[in-house]
Amino acid sequence: MAEREDNIISTKEITLHMGPQHPSSHGVLHLVIDMQGERVMHVEPDIGYLHRGTEKIAENLLYHQFVPYTDRLDYMCAMSNNLAYVTAVEKLIGIEITERAKFIRVVSAELSRIAGHLLGLGAWAVDLGAMTVLLYAVREREIILDIFEQLCGARMTLSYLRVGGVRYDFTQGCKDACSELVKIMPARLDEYETLLTGNRIWIDRNKGVGVISAGDAANLGLSGPSLRASGVKWDIRKDEPYLVYDRLYFDVPTGENGDSFDRYMVRMNEMRQSLRIIEQALRDMPDGPFNVDIPEICPPPKPDVYKNMEALIHHFKYVSSGFKAPKGEVYSAIESPKGELGVYIVSDGSEKPYRLKLRVPSFMNLQSINHMSKGRYFADVISVLSSLDPVFGECDK
Repeated sequence: MAEREDNIISTKEITLHMGPQHPSSHGVLHLVIDMQGERVMHVEPDIGYLHRGTEKIAENLLYHQFVPYTDRLDYMCAMSNNLAYVTAVEKLIGIEITERAKFIRVVSAELSRIAGHLLGLGAWAVDLGAMTVLLYAVREREIILDIFEQLCGARMTLSYLRVGGVRYDFTQGCKDACSELVKIMPARLDEYETLLTGNRIWIDRNKGVGVISAGDAANLGLSGPSLRASGVKWDIRKDEPYLVYDRLYFDVPTGENGDSFDRYMVRMNEMRQSLRIIEQALRDMPDGPFNVDIPEICPPPKPDVYKNMEALIHHFKYVSSGFKAPKGEVYSAIESPKGELGVYIVSDGSEKPYRLKLRVPSFMNLQSINHMSKGRYFADVISVLSSLDPVFGECDK
């Protein structure tokens, strides 16, 4: 007897809208997902919900006034954003900062990298149902935020780095707090690995999920941990060194399979390498000034402003008029926690940038989500998105 047609199971193509307020969307992201049953056919990121016109704002501000706006890009790693911008301006005007300032910036950037990875890891675990890891990660992140508060009075939007150096000196108290972090952090990272690395659910949700080859990753413009997890050993700190990274010893962790699990392992190992960098930078940090001695570029020391008329006038002129940059254009990039963070500036010789463009890793890395998710189950989209660790203040600009 012939099989009845109504017993045949058919699946219909549907379009699912995930976000922009979905708890696993890592901010205000809207994903348009075409599905056949549970299988993902296509994923389209719909971004722009946090667009503030940051690049255009920069063109209407003095060079030094734009630093606080960089904090609001990847607000989980504000120091890295500060560093990318001030480095580009310094390259444009052709100044070299002091040795002490270079070491302070390295410590600040690596603390920021650990803080960013900790929150990314915690959110990733929560997305896949493991709440405990977030509580542990935030516990350690609080230590780093306490160091930032001790260093510059702020915890998240820091505005600590300035063109020509840093706002405040690196005190002995900050040095002691960083040394303590370097001491306790390796054991805490081992704790996270005990919870996750061998966990069957974590492995099932990440191993073999979101695979991207080295060639495809490079062609799609991936950078940072998302690129290195595919086996590409590219790290701007090593390949195009800035500050004093060429004097410090650290490894560049890479993966083999280019899946979500490798992206997790690369970040875990990166945090360990950041601790190595911080330890060396604290040991080798020289004494001396933490700002360049160029009155047009840096304001006078604050105590002088209260008791010296020339210093007060200098401070007023700096704040209200800024400094001029020579005509020209420059591109400068750093290795931020999420990848290559680049700043392109065109100067017309005035006190404001004529044009400013940001090459942000969250935007570039997000372009790979369709490639990684196609043919997988809907639940895998969450793992892939978490493994890319986008922040939409940066992505949307």
